[in-house]
Amino acid sequence: MARSGAGTPLLLWLSLLLLLRPGGTLGCASVAVGSPVVPLGSAVTASCSIRRELCRGLGDGQPRISWMLDNEPAAGTQHRGAGGTEVSELIVAQFNRTQAKLWCCVEWNGTKQRVGMAEIWAGYPPSQPSNLSCLLSLSDYGLTCRWQPGADSHLPTSVALKCAMELWVTATNALGTAESERLRIDPMDVAKLDPPALQSIQSVPPQTDCVALSWAVAPSNAHMELRCELRYRAPEDPSWAVVSGIAGRAGTAQCCGFLFGTPYQFQMRCRRDSARGYWSEWSAGRNHTTHEKAPTGKLDAWWSTQPAAAGRRLQVQLRWKAPRRREANGRVLGYRVALGPRRRGQEPPTVCNTTDTRCDFTAPAGTRRIYLSAYNAAGESAATEVILLERKGQPLAGLRAAPRGEHSLWVRWEAALADAYVLEWQRVPAEPGGCSACWQLERDGAATAALIQDGIEPFQRYNISVYPLYRDAVGTPAHVAAYSKQKAPSHAPKLHLKSISKTHAELCWDAVAVELQNGFITNYTIFWANSTAEVSRAVVNSSLSSFVIRDLKPSTLYKVHIMASTAAGSTNGTSLTLVTMVLDDIEIQFLFLMLGLVFVLLILLLICFQKNGRVKQQFWPSVPDPANSSLGTWVPAELQQEPPQGPGAREPGLAAISTVTVLERAAGKQVPTRGTEPPAEPPGTPQPYVQQCGPGTGLGSSSSVQYARVAGDSPGHAPPRLYLRCSSTQPLLGERSPSPKPYENLWFHGAAMGCRGPGDSGEPLLDFPLLRGLRVSGAEELHDFQPC
Repeated sequence: MARSGAGTPLLLWLSLLLLLRPGGTLGCASVAVGSPVVPLGSAVTASCSIRRELCRGLGDGQPRISWMLDNEPAAGTQHRGAGGTEVSELIVAQFNRTQAKLWCCVEWNGTKQRVGMAEIWAGYPPSQPSNLSCLLSLSDYGLTCRWQPGADSHLPTSVALKCAMELWVTATNALGTAESERLRIDPMDVAKLDPPALQSIQSVPPQTDCVALSWAVAPSNAHMELRCELRYRAPEDPSWAVVSGIAGRAGTAQCCGFLFGTPYQFQMRCRRDSARGYWSEWSAGRNHTTHEKAPTGKLDAWWSTQPAAAGRRLQVQLRWKAPRRREANGRVLGYRVALGPRRRGQEPPTVCNTTDTRCDFTAPAGTRRIYLSAYNAAGESAATEVILLERKGQPLAGLRAAPRGEHSLWVRWEAALADAYVLEWQRVPAEPGGCSACWQLERDGAATAALIQDGIEPFQRYNISVYPLYRDAVGTPAHVAAYSKQKAPSHAPKLHLKSISKTHAELCWDAVAVELQNGFITNYTIFWANSTAEVSRAVVNSSLSSFVIRDLKPSTLYKVHIMASTAAGSTNGTSLTLVTMVLDDIEIQFLFLMLGLVFVLLILLLICFQKNGRVKQQFWPSVPDPANSSLGTWVPAELQQEPPQGPGAREPGLAAISTVTVLERAAGKQVPTRGTEPPAEPPGTPQPYVQQCGPGTGLGSSSSVQYARVAGDSPGHAPPRLYLRCSSTQPLLGERSPSPKPYENLWFHGAAMGCRGPGDSGEPLLDFPLLRGLRVSGAEELHDFQPC
């Protein structure tokens, strides 16, 4: 199986090579067509015959014949012909190609093999030639004929010029023959003469606008009567001026109407005087410049004035147009501006002598007339009187401007009773130094329109002013702006965020520079979109430079851009990203205000609690600090009045007690006792327990409470008892209700006020009944207490 599968492609290739080898298909197939050249659009018939015995490699089966018209398949009918041949016939109902190849193919093993071909041409019979004409060249006596061949036949066509006492043209192709009309001519009637030669051109004084020309005819034309033409033009002229009817054999002619001081180019041609035959070619050109004379006519002038030198002088800016070519009479060498007219034997003062077309000068105040003239090599023109009128007349109404082309503008206005009009235009932004030539004078007072053509460029703005000139005044100007052509702006303005809140944003932008607008800005379009691609827009008038976007969502990111539009297109600007606020400014201010009020109230409450004792007593009742009590330095008044006595002089018995306070101690706790010590000195004035370290003041006590310690001696000759008293005003145990448990900084007072009174021999302060009671109920909290 592997061997058989590998050998099959090899057999196919060998059979294909055998079928296509040179001589392999010789006589195998023949293709026949009804006609190889047919009229375009007609039917085409063809047949293909295949002889099996001459087609090697086809095998024993019936061959399948197909057709290809160029590269497109065509369907034919196949049948068996005489002698064992296979025949296929093809009919193309409408052959619409001027040339095509028809292929006969045999299908073998699924592939098409081309075995025969016929080429078919299609077209039209030749058209009749027309407009046959001939000319005879007298220089070589050659006859040249021309005609129009007519429509293309799409077929190879042969054309022949035949001559037998007459001339005609024949055109022949496979589909037929066509002949032109026959032409009978006299050779001299179709002769084309040689051109003449201009020899000299001179100006003819005193007829200064005339020139005299001389020429010579060609030698081949010397025996003929000729009629010639002269043409001339200046470099600025768009077309030639032609002078006809010049006798050729004369050799000279005089022509008038030329401009002074102007260069011209001249050419000449001739033909037979009988008006038959052909014009010769134009002769070689010859240049000539007419002579000059002094300029003529008036100069168009325009002015502006302003006071100078504190009103004693007048500053004048005078501008004028160069004289037209017909009035210049040559090359203008300069201009002269004078303050008076020229008189015989008297030269007026000259303020300007320049080659420019403007002059700035000062004149005496009250000057109303100045005189302007131009001069060339031939002389000076008559002076043009310029009257400096005041600008106080009525302005024009209905001034408007429209483009006429890319380099011109039509300016129109309503009719006015003026003698003339002056139009000024200035490019925006203004050119450095201004434009001295950007004005023109319309002398027709009845005109209502003028065309501006000087210095106008597309996509540039021009400010146009029109001044009416009245008999005794100059009207105030009317203004209009215009473009000769517009396009989309070069740049769009840049957006700036002016303010923003949670629901709106105010945007602003700077106007586009005039030189970048390329036209009148008709409007601005603001686009904004959030992150969900909700796009909104608003159209803003071109006179505005700010816009407020409303109904925004709080705390949302937006992208905004602006588009500037003119009548001819639009341009988008860069994008601006903004995020709306969570709260408005008013809400933020209110929030800060409330926080401030709360803070102020807290401060006021603290101040009240600190300064108002009653309020403080309500919230933090005062607890007396025994360490700061005056009990340690208190001595009863009776003892202060009694003289000191010795121990023997004192009566035995009970001690005088003013107030006795008994403090109960908790069960299980022992009150510490103190051993008896012999008196070290006779009893005298009692000494205080505690040295008073600072004065204390009671806060709102209702009554004085005296504290005493009973220290009397017993009948058994115990040590003398001391009577101590404290006139403290602290409400210590003044009420039946118990004192608050927390004692105000008691452990700090012990360390801070650890001092001993004079005469104290180290007896602990806790022997005082009140403090003993405190020791009993909370001794564990007095570990830092230092006795005095």
